[in-house]
Amino acid sequence: MGLPALGAPGLAGGAAACRGAGCGRCTSVAVSDVSGVEAANAAAGEVRPSHAFSPAEQQALYRAIHERRDMRHFSGGAVADDVLQRLLSAAHHAPSVGFMQPWRFVRVRSRPLRESVHALIEQERVLTAKALGEREDAFMKLKVQGVLDAAEVLVVALPPGREQHVFGRRTLPEMDVASAACAIQNLWLAARAEGLGMGWVSIFDPQQLAGLLQMPVGAKPIAVLCLGPVAAFYDQPMLQAEKWARRAPLADMVFEDRWGGAGGRGPAEG
Repeated sequence: MGLPALGAPGLAGGAAACRGAGCGRCTSVAVSDVSGVEAANAAAGEVRPSHAFSPAEQQALYRAIHERRDMRHFSGGAVADDVLQRLLSAAHHAPSVGFMQPWRFVRVRSRPLRESVHALIEQERVLTAKALGEREDAFMKLKVQGVLDAAEVLVVALPPGREQHVFGRRTLPEMDVASAACAIQNLWLAARAEGLGMGWVSIFDPQQLAGLLQMPVGAKPIAVLCLGPVAAFYDQPMLQAEKWARRAPLADMVFEDRWGGAGGRGPAEG
């Protein structure tokens, strides 16, 4: 018997408030209830690994994972320098194939430069909308204002010279992107733990953005991260609230021994 499934409560509206630690509305199981889970595990004869985090620490980690959201609305205000340093350190401690550490962060502070980045995003947003056909109008309703409104904008880029890293990439060269995504996820979860929202924007032309930020030849931007205080965390993913897509059941994603093999683990998720 493991930890109970966590989930945000069914608050009304796509931008319903999550009030932070101790609000009583953020997860289906409060941190104080984890001791009951431990007792149940003990009764079932399960042995807790000696290197496991404490129940409260486990709950905090799972809470950050389940309450992380791709944020598009920011309330203004700054991110303290020491907090930003912690977030970047968390990103830098991500795993990477061959320990290549293929992440570079460009902090965009200039307002005119932010506006130029936003213009590139808007340009690509229109092209993406047209490529979506009948969903064009629905897509155009999804604004990307975080680049202008968020306290911080970080552009994540792959560095030049990645071809020299063959360890783990000879047959899967895209593992540089996968590794950088781990750094982004670390930053995202740490931001949620700090009570800060983050949004990942990937609607841009990489070559144009690289030129705008004077990146060296071979560098490739893969993310524009908007980071800062928010008035509320969405109670569910925004695209799910907007009925663009929904989270698939976990049982549809996990197979045994072969693709499509029966034995999906865990309850279905809505």
